[in-house]
Amino acid sequence: MFPSFQPTEIVSTPFLFFTGKGGVGKTSTASATAVALADSGKKVLLISTDPASNLQDVFGVELTNTPQSIPTVSNLYASNLDPEESARLYREKVVGPYRGKLPEAVVATMEEQLSGACTVEIAAFDEFTSLLTDSGIVSNYDHIIFDTAPTGHTLRLLQLPTAWSGFLEESTHGASCLGPLSGLGDKKDAYGKTVAELSDESKTTLVLVTRPEQSSIMEASRASEELREIGMQNQLLIVNGLLTERVEEDEVSTAFYNRQREAFSMLPKSYLQKNTYSLPFVSYPLTGVDNLRKLFRNEDVLVEKVLIESNIELPGLKDVIQDFSESNKRIIFTMGKGGVGKTTIASAIAVGLAEKGHRVHLTTTDPASHVHYQFQQSALNEKLTISSIDPKQEVEAYKSKVMEKAAPDLDEEGLAYLQEDLNSPCTEEIAVFRAFADVVAKSDNEIVVIDTAPTGHTLLLLDAAQSYSKEISRSTGEVPESVTKLLPKLRNEQETAVVIVSLAEATPVLEAARLQEDLKRASIQPTWWVMNQSMYATGTKDPVLSGKAASELFWLQKVSDELAEKCAIVPWMKEEKIGYEKLKDYSH
Repeated sequence: MFPSFQPTEIVSTPFLFFTGKGGVGKTSTASATAVALADSGKKVLLISTDPASNLQDVFGVELTNTPQSIPTVSNLYASNLDPEESARLYREKVVGPYRGKLPEAVVATMEEQLSGACTVEIAAFDEFTSLLTDSGIVSNYDHIIFDTAPTGHTLRLLQLPTAWSGFLEESTHGASCLGPLSGLGDKKDAYGKTVAELSDESKTTLVLVTRPEQSSIMEASRASEELREIGMQNQLLIVNGLLTERVEEDEVSTAFYNRQREAFSMLPKSYLQKNTYSLPFVSYPLTGVDNLRKLFRNEDVLVEKVLIESNIELPGLKDVIQDFSESNKRIIFTMGKGGVGKTTIASAIAVGLAEKGHRVHLTTTDPASHVHYQFQQSALNEKLTISSIDPKQEVEAYKSKVMEKAAPDLDEEGLAYLQEDLNSPCTEEIAVFRAFADVVAKSDNEIVVIDTAPTGHTLLLLDAAQSYSKEISRSTGEVPESVTKLLPKLRNEQETAVVIVSLAEATPVLEAARLQEDLKRASIQPTWWVMNQSMYATGTKDPVLSGKAASELFWLQKVSDELAEKCAIVPWMKEEKIGYEKLKDYSH
């Protein structure tokens, strides 16, 4: 359907950035590309900026932030940057000077403000900026490959004109998202040069990695447009994990093959015409140099069926629903990275509880309104109601309110900075959370199921703003009574349950584990983990898919034994469960 991705024939720029949703295969694809280019005689540096990087596992070598050679591949060097550690050092650099000079409450708010994703993004950008602007390093390699690219948000943040002004230095104690830039004024020139390099089509190629699944393709499309808007025009798309053969007598194999083909209807026409490549679904793990080399050789990926010796017994989603019904939970969040199926799981839980006689309200912040797609205007149980919160509308309303409140106390420069400050992801988190709080406050007589929840960072930031707003010169705005009441509810395990949804794969599990730790900081303990779309749970006989099933065992065991208080498993479904009646199948 699409030509096979062959790096030695396609790659021409010195810099390559691999990006995509968690679990699509960015690291394995970037690693295989690095090996192929090195094997062709090019000198290659492979760098990961992922806080949960498994680059060392791929090559079986301990890596640090200093490039080191990969023993089994001539010309290949790799390093593992740790943006979490960089963010920690950065936080102390910004906050340290204020210790003992500002009230402890304000310092605590500053620390929480700088604990969010924005700070980690900036720290990661700072790390690879140091590499890209070091002529000694750049001139030493033919290709530098980054696993995990900067987002459009990060690049926009670094282009903001007022962010580099003296006003920022004087306002570091504000509860803002742009605060991470306050200590980086001395790097303005280096950052500007890096942004220019990323926009230079002769120097940089953006490689978007996706799976042949609707949600993954939609996310890749959104990322593509976002990055084009800030100048990264030289892009190509890799559809990873395409099942090239099917076993006709195996229902799972046939359904899997057909659903992948149907997902291509979500691809923008521009991708169908050019710059789109594919990589096969393989049964073997993409770790170790030998397996990485196989990926581009077009070898037969069908192997003998993997014998699955382990037998993991986990409850199903119906047991999760029964638990919530019996324990009388009032607020249920489904959380997880995009593409793991949390909207489907939230919808199935809502339907299951409604079928048990509970009044249920299901709401979501998905801008694509997947929950409405999930039900397709089908007839609902009279006990179930559905709504969606539009993040764009909520953000605009929230920004207007904050600007109106701040206007009397700020000069023109201050207002310009605040306007830019409010264009951050933190603003969206807070605005959406307030909307959630309003929904919950109006639904005291219902179980409220919420698809996509705020992070622990957002909860703590709101809590800090609520408690210390008088001491913060630029707060996140007045905290409504609905938020004041909801925060204690979320910390009450008798009322609230959090369901972490993941896939039985490295990246989704590691990212979900980080999410769980983030929530624990806010005194919220997830109740269930749901391992979704499991091939292991299907019992497939397809040799390639059974290989995938075997690879899930390690992660299923790790979650059930080490990470989850309670763990359930949901098999990969042969058909998409659309409509109320179909969603009832999860309860059976």
